[in-house]
Amino acid sequence: MGDVRWLSEPEMRAWRSYIVATMGLRQRLHREMSESHDISLTDYEVLVVLDEGGRVRMSELASLLGSTKSRLSHQIGRMEDAGYVRRVADPEDKRGVAAELTDTGHAMLEKCAPTHVEGVRTHLIDLLTTEEQTLLAKAFHRVEEHLHQLDE
Repeated sequence: MGDVRWLSEPEMRAWRSYIVATMGLRQRLHREMSESHDISLTDYEVLVVLDEGGRVRMSELASLLGSTKSRLSHQIGRMEDAGYVRRVADPEDKRGVAAELTDTGHAMLEKCAPTHVEGVRTHLIDLLTTEEQTLLAKAFHRVEEHLHQLDE
């Protein structure tokens, strides 16, 4: 245990603030999305990724969303039942499965996007100065790159 680099008080405050704020922000955005549109935040995130990426392999979609293949498969199943997405054979790998947005899913995304953007703006972006936004983006881009390198 002597080799552990324990967090200092300022480091612990930074970590705890990040964790508590992130969980609270996601809970708030989820509540606003589900109350306004009867869709979960994670379903909305699937719609966004599919809108940006077109047809996306299920394994890649799970990775992009920070989900497991099993959890994503259940989520996609529920979204298929709602008519938002469909599973299709991956044209590049006949053994693979991809997901794509339906017209109904695209319509739901267009309906939900203003609620999501308003929530993100109200509960995060507008609380930060331009300099803080830039610093936050830079810091988390570095974390994202680090984590991506570990997965390669």
